[in-house]
Amino acid sequence: MSHAQGSYYLPEPSHWPIVGSVGLFTLLAGFAGWLHGGSSLWMIAGAIIVIVMMFGWFGKVISESEGGQYNAQVDTSFRMSMAWFIFSEVMFFAAFFGVLFYVRQWALPWLDGAGNNAMTGELLWPNFQAAWPLLDVPGEGFDKPKDVIGAWGVPFYNTVILLTSGLTVTWAHWGLKRNNRTQLIAGLFLTVLLGAVFISLQAWEYGHAYSDLNLKLSSGIYGSTFFMLTGFHGLHVMVGAIMLLVMLLRSIKGHFTAKHHFAFEAAAWYWHFVDVVWLGLFIFVYWL
Repeated sequence: MSHAQGSYYLPEPSHWPIVGSVGLFTLLAGFAGWLHGGSSLWMIAGAIIVIVMMFGWFGKVISESEGGQYNAQVDTSFRMSMAWFIFSEVMFFAAFFGVLFYVRQWALPWLDGAGNNAMTGELLWPNFQAAWPLLDVPGEGFDKPKDVIGAWGVPFYNTVILLTSGLTVTWAHWGLKRNNRTQLIAGLFLTVLLGAVFISLQAWEYGHAYSDLNLKLSSGIYGSTFFMLTGFHGLHVMVGAIMLLVMLLRSIKGHFTAKHHFAFEAAAWYWHFVDVVWLGLFIFVYWL
């Protein structure tokens, strides 16, 4: 049984971390196999295991929290853990943004023979012309896209949607601090709804890219960076929406008080992080 000794909390042994590890490994290995023409069953199985883990682990933490088993030390631990988790996510996206900047600012000019790299360009890729977005990829084995997705269509609408959702989740937080549960529930409902609309529009955008523009993950460096950045961000939006949906259901059940609601704050932190990453994507992937 989980219990607190003095100021130090001792959780009981849990099987959920190993379940989550198995699920994530299966999901990523299945996804890699699917990209190389394999079956999607392993990927689906991994996703199911991760979802079961999330419901089981979330439920365990919620029951312990509502049972009054946590103390101030646990609250501090949760805050530090969430801060480090978001920092790790920042580094995750920084790596992909770094790839994008490296390709655009250094790799393409080198291959084009810019500056003192005339010999390099001639030896590695003769007749190559640097341009971004790189649509005309010489050689076989690439799906050459017809065009790119413009910034002022669906991406702009999704930007407005995410920025608005940042306001609604903050409005919900104000309601919680003022013990206004109606405002809390309404703000969370609107935020989850906006997140669902964002994901739906991005799914439509991907369908348009594949079927109408022939823009795919295999469309050279532009296609791979585009789908890796926007795809992982879409996954994070989905995770954030699920977290906020859990907060909404808990709020309806009467959980949280004006002074004790870190689970809500953690989900809000994550959602604001997702908003900031999207601004970077809109500017550097779609606009510039």
